[in-house]
Amino acid sequence: QLHSTWSDGNNSMEVVCEQAIRLGYEYIAITDHVGNLKIANSIDEKRFPKYLKEIEKLNGKYKGRLTILKGAECNIKDDGSIDFPNSCLKQLDVVLMSLHSGLKQDKVKITSRILKAMDNPYVTIFAHPTARKIGVRKSVDFDYPKVFEKAKARNIFLEANAYPDRLDLRDMDIKAALKAGCRLSIGTDAHYIEQMHYMELGVAQARRGWAEKKDILNTLPLKDFLKAIKK
Repeated sequence: QLHSTWSDGNNSMEVVCEQAIRLGYEYIAITDHVGNLKIANSIDEKRFPKYLKEIEKLNGKYKGRLTILKGAECNIKDDGSIDFPNSCLKQLDVVLMSLHSGLKQDKVKITSRILKAMDNPYVTIFAHPTARKIGVRKSVDFDYPKVFEKAKARNIFLEANAYPDRLDLRDMDIKAALKAGCRLSIGTDAHYIEQMHYMELGVAQARRGWAEKKDILNTLPLKDFLKAIKK
């Protein structure tokens, strides 16, 4: 997952794409924030069509060099619904759901929110699942076995977030998720192009949890990636 100036990132989509090409990527998913999360300069429904058109324009420009997947990161609301209409989500290739609010709620409430959000037919990845920030905020408390079971059943990938302040899932959670039959996606959560190098940290974290190449969604070539995320 990557962020651009369309939400709270610090580089334009074009600059992000140029960096991806330098890093040798076949594809990237730009996943700017959408909905009503004001602190992230989220894209609303009015701006959303322009966001998609910008990605389409860049796909034309970089055809044969890089594929840019249409993505978005969506907040899980207090009632467990996704903070963006399905009419918009269905136009995306990759949909991330994540917790950004209500993080101090009890285990039953947060588990309920996560499980309901996973019922959304367009969700692809559960991003930084425990919402922790190392040295700042503890992991939220939810029923890991239930969430892992639901993720497997709904073909939702769990993120190994590579951002050094997060490293979320934790290595012990990764191991438990794999044992439960889940698969992972490694995301840099980059807000600056220099942070795209965080991928190395994500790979290391996944390895600490005993993950192998076969367990990671974005080790796949583009064609197989798109096939793997189909519901």
